[in-house]
Amino acid sequence: MNEQRLQTFPGYAGSGSLAADRNRVLRNTYWLLALSMVPTVLGAWVGVATGITSALGVGMSAIVFLAGAFGFMFAIEKTKHSSTGVMVLLAFTFFMGLMLARLLSAVLGFKNGSSLIMTAFGGTAVVFVGMATLATVIKRDLSNMGKFLFVGALILLAAGIVNIFMQSTALMMTLSVLAIVIFSGFMLFDIKRVIDGGETNYISATLAIYLDIYNVFQSLLAILGIAGGERD
Repeated sequence: MNEQRLQTFPGYAGSGSLAADRNRVLRNTYWLLALSMVPTVLGAWVGVATGITSALGVGMSAIVFLAGAFGFMFAIEKTKHSSTGVMVLLAFTFFMGLMLARLLSAVLGFKNGSSLIMTAFGGTAVVFVGMATLATVIKRDLSNMGKFLFVGALILLAAGIVNIFMQSTALMMTLSVLAIVIFSGFMLFDIKRVIDGGETNYISATLAIYLDIYNVFQSLLAILGIAGGERD
């Protein structure tokens, strides 16, 4: 049967168009994800250079982080169908970089702080490439996986808030390890959703995957700082 005859069958052209749309969303997501790293690094640099987040204190910093993060995420979802959504997302990533400065400053206080940050960055890149590759290979539906990951993320959030007051290094290490597992799973789940067509908006897709990467990097850095930080 030739190509012209095949195209007359119902759904043939639609399936080709659907695949093209999914590829376009995935491609735009990866491009916007790469772009979002620029304001993140800029925000982190501003935070470290000015010490603004360190000056807030642990409790106030947590309040600002939660209020700012959820406020930005709400705004992103409201504007995701326009170019404004891209600008709001980039502003959000700057804010997230700023909030990361407190941890970065603590790690940079170690003699080997710069190498720990680069190791965390490299480890996060390996996790991302691994999950992205796995998402293209796995054929089964992973939609049920999201429910368990969401519950795990809620437990992590609650335990993290408790640890703000406890200041337990052992609990922080445990939560960081669990966060790497949970958000690596989220990374696989979120990329797979785009590939399967479950997420058709590249701004929403970028937001989800960015948060996964951010949490994996932050957790890796915390573990490396606790376990491998060298003091002068």
